[in-house]
Amino acid sequence: MKMKNKKSIEELSREKHRKQLQEAKRRKKEEPIVERTFNIRDEKPKLLITCEGKNTEKDYFCKFKISSLELKVVGLGDNTLSLVNKTIALRDQKEPGYYEEVWCVFDADPKPDNPNQLMNFDQAIFLANKNNIKVAYSHQAFEYWLLLHFNDYQGEPMNRNLYKKALNKFLKPFGLKYDDNSDKRGKSISNAFFDVLLSCENGKRRICHAIERAERIFNKLESHKNPAINESSTTVFLLVKRILGIDKDNPCTEIKF
Repeated sequence: MKMKNKKSIEELSREKHRKQLQEAKRRKKEEPIVERTFNIRDEKPKLLITCEGKNTEKDYFCKFKISSLELKVVGLGDNTLSLVNKTIALRDQKEPGYYEEVWCVFDADPKPDNPNQLMNFDQAIFLANKNNIKVAYSHQAFEYWLLLHFNDYQGEPMNRNLYKKALNKFLKPFGLKYDDNSDKRGKSISNAFFDVLLSCENGKRRICHAIERAERIFNKLESHKNPAINESSTTVFLLVKRILGIDKDNPCTEIKF
C-alpha cells in the first residue's frame, strides 16, 4: 500500500512539474519582444568638403565616386577666413561626429591691391586647424594641383594667370580646353578633363604622379608654419589620398579607379 501511495505521489509531482513548464512557456509567448540595440556603425563615413570656388574645385571633387565614402561637396564662393567661418557654421548644423572629417579647399590667391590677403591665408589655416578642420590649400591657385598631373613643376613661383595657358598646352593633344566659357560657367572640370587626369602616362596614372609630386614638394618645404611663403605648393594631395584611401598599405598604384 505504501508503494502504491509513493507512486501516486511521484506521478502527481511529475504532473505538477509538467503543468509548471507549460505555464512558463505560455507566459513567455505572451511577453513582449524586447529588441536589443547595438552600437554598430554600418553607415558610410561622411566627409564635408567646402570649396572656395563654385565651379572648378566643386566640379573636381564631385567627380570622385567612392563606394566606401559619402562626400558632401559645397561650393560656398568665399575664400580664406570667411570660408572657414562658414564651414564651421555648416558643420555645426549637424550633431557632433556626423561628419568624420571636414575639409576646406581654398587658394592663397595673392592680390597686389590687397596686402592682407596672404596674412588672411595663414590665419584661415590656423583657424581651421584650431576648429578641427583640415585644409587642402594651393599657392597660388587650385590649377597648380591640376598642372602637377602633367608636369613636375618646381622652382620659381608661377603667376596664377599663367596656369590656364600651361594647362591648355597639355590638354590640346586630347582636344580639350580649360576655361572654355561656352557653357557660361567659366572654369570647370568636365568629365573628359577628369578622365584625362585619371589616365596613364608612362605606365602610371596621372593622378598618382600628381600625388607623388605634390607630396615631395611639400616635404621639402623649409617650414609648414607659414604657408603664405611656400609658393608654389599644395596640400590638395592630402585630401585626394583620404578620398581614395591611399596610405602605406594601399599605394596609389594599386588603387582601382
